[in-house]
Amino acid sequence: MPRTATASKKKSIYSVHPGIAMTQKWVAELRQKTGRSLEDWLRFVKKSGPKDEKERRDWLKQEHGLGTNPAWWIAERSVGKGTETSDPNQYLKAAEGYVEQMFSGSKSALRPIYDALLKLGLKVGKDAKACPCQTIVPLYRKHVFAQIKPTTRTRIDLGFALGDMKAKGRLIDTGGFAKKDRITHRIPIESVQDIDDEVQHWLKAAYNRDA
Repeated sequence: MPRTATASKKKSIYSVHPGIAMTQKWVAELRQKTGRSLEDWLRFVKKSGPKDEKERRDWLKQEHGLGTNPAWWIAERSVGKGTETSDPNQYLKAAEGYVEQMFSGSKSALRPIYDALLKLGLKVGKDAKACPCQTIVPLYRKHVFAQIKPTTRTRIDLGFALGDMKAKGRLIDTGGFAKKDRITHRIPIESVQDIDDEVQHWLKAAYNRDA
């Protein structure tokens, strides 16, 4: 039976990144904080600002006193980029592309490992969710409790937020706790067979720490 125009779209396995809400809040408050709405800034930049995105970013910071993030976002938008950072639907569409790009070319052989890790991560608890970025796929509960990172052509690093826990077994201390990074430990994964009971144990431990 042919699909109709009203057929529902397949639901994404990914969830909207928490940063989207932050950007939406920024857009809503921009006029109050700067005297211009986002649309006002975009018109102003296109009429009076430099042509290059980086130059526009610097110009907004130096000439108009905007902070780094607002200047970055406005400059991006002014050249037609960054819409996925405040639109949930655009983000989910982009997220699929981020993952495809991460596991393409020389890293395409890592895709089955990624798929297995993603499935395991999403099954660790009912409120676990994956919110891809361009180079990593963080797993969230309330905060990031783990992340999937294709580090080399032959290895994915599965990172964990385990605080100051002493590394043992296959766990490697990343030095993240001392640097106040969220991810503090990792386990290198080079094959689907590496995804064993120990990996599941540390995923569950990291998830439970974020209760």
